[in-house]
Amino acid sequence: VKTHAAGNDTSEAAKRRLLSVRGEPLFFANWERALFIHYEADPHHLQQCVPYELDLYHGRAFVSVVAFRMRRMRLRFGGRIAEGLFQPVTDSRFLNVRTYVRHGSESGIYFMSEWLSNRLSVLLGPWSFGLPYRSAHLDYKHAHETNRLGGAVAAREGKLTYRASSAENKFDISERHSLTEFLLERYTAFTQNRWRKCFFRIWHAPWRQVSLDIDITANDLIRSTGAWWEAASC
Repeated sequence: VKTHAAGNDTSEAAKRRLLSVRGEPLFFANWERALFIHYEADPHHLQQCVPYELDLYHGRAFVSVVAFRMRRMRLRFGGRIAEGLFQPVTDSRFLNVRTYVRHGSESGIYFMSEWLSNRLSVLLGPWSFGLPYRSAHLDYKHAHETNRLGGAVAAREGKLTYRASSAENKFDISERHSLTEFLLERYTAFTQNRWRKCFFRIWHAPWRQVSLDIDITANDLIRSTGAWWEAASC
């Protein structure tokens, strides 16, 4: 996945690992105006909801809700013709609910639930990558330039609505070994398709980020993702 920012050690190592495999990367895409909402969860309750070992930050467990828009998903090869074939699934709004896990010596993320605006992608995701895709209506206004940020997601499982603002508009790369880096800089996704455990790797330049004050006005959609929620704090 391509973003636009300078590199750091974690990102550069992930890039080298991905490019060391013949044929990778298979896809390119742009992730735009991502907004992260982080919850701290009780490790015991969260582990019961996840089929992989949790990756903890100094003993602390986290679940992150990520709202963003994906554009121009396309094959690495084939040029405009291949991109045209992907036109039906190239653009979608996402809401990912993810936690942080380990498998062997590798750390990554595990998607607990994902909601998408593109119905065709919802059909293809579970079949191709074992992703827990579901349909929803997603409306995002992530205009950090005017400090007007908000979103509304409505699905069969419930709703999520939020507003956010920031006291500053200076976006920086996360400090090395910080909690922010732990939460943002992840380059492997572990999945489970029925009994079969799978994974895929990605690369992006490190996120440039700024802290937000977030007011969540409806959250039963997040509550629907598991019992971890009962002892979680935002």
